[in-house]
Amino acid sequence: MALELWGCWDLDEKIVTGGWENDETAKEAAVREAIEEAGVRGDLMDFIGDYQFKSKTLQDECCPDGLCKAAMYALFVKEELESWPEQSTRTRSWLTIPEAVDSCRHKWMEEALKDFSSWLEDKM
Repeated sequence: MALELWGCWDLDEKIVTGGWENDETAKEAAVREAIEEAGVRGDLMDFIGDYQFKSKTLQDECCPDGLCKAAMYALFVKEELESWPEQSTRTRSWLTIPEAVDSCRHKWMEEALKDFSSWLEDKM
């Protein structure tokens, strides 16, 4: 069995992530972001972990350091949509775990992928 991860890229080839709205849980946000950004639907599986990072775009008077937290989940993809909300600004591709790690521009993303790889080994 081959495993691939979906990678969602904005048009300048940087991996993208999403956030959650005030009226939804992190799990609900993960499902929504998968549909909006990558055009995939599936079953949300396990929580992989929380990852802290700094965002230059989210620095404001409430959070001058721009500290953010990403909650990562495993998603078993069951459907690839032919069209999705953000497809005009994103491309979807399937990657092996090493390819995905090589594509990361941030250390926290590499850490999340390594944690996912460990989670997957425990599941197999």
